[in-house]
Amino acid sequence: MTISTRRAGPADLDLLAPLFDQYRQFYGCASDPAAARAFLQARCDHGESVLLLASNAAGPAGFVQLYPSFSSISLARIFILNDLFVIPAARRQGIAGDLLSAAADYGRQAGAVRLALSTAIDNHAAQTLYQANGWQRDSQFLHYELALRG
Repeated sequence: MTISTRRAGPADLDLLAPLFDQYRQFYGCASDPAAARAFLQARCDHGESVLLLASNAAGPAGFVQLYPSFSSISLARIFILNDLFVIPAARRQGIAGDLLSAAADYGRQAGAVRLALSTAIDNHAAQTLYQANGWQRDSQFLHYELALRG
C-alpha cells in the first residue's frame, strides 16, 4: 500500500482533528473533537508546531506533531516530537516509521541538531519502534516534571 507523508497546514485541520482526537482518547482523554480542532488551529495560527500527515489509499492514517525548541548546550535548534499516532486500521504498515523519517528529514532541513521524545516506561511497542528507527534512549539525563495545575 502506498503511503504519502507531507507537512500539513491550516487547510488540513478537518483531516487532522479527528486523528488528534483519537490520539488523545488513546491516552485516556474524553473525546472532544471541537477542542482537538481548536488546539491544532491555535498551534497553526501561532506557528507553534509542525504537523506531518500520513495518508494511504483509505485516507488520513496518522500524524506527528513537532514542537520547536532550542538546546542551550548545543547552541542550536531542536524539535520535540510530542505526538505520534497511527489509526488502528493502518498500524503495522510502516506508517509510524515513515512519520519518524519525515520528522527527521524536516528537522534536518530546518537545521536542527536533534529530535527528542518521551514515551511511557511500559509502552514497549513504541520503544521497539523508536529503537528500530535509530532512536537511542538517553543515558545522560533524567526527565523531571513539575505540575503547574491539576
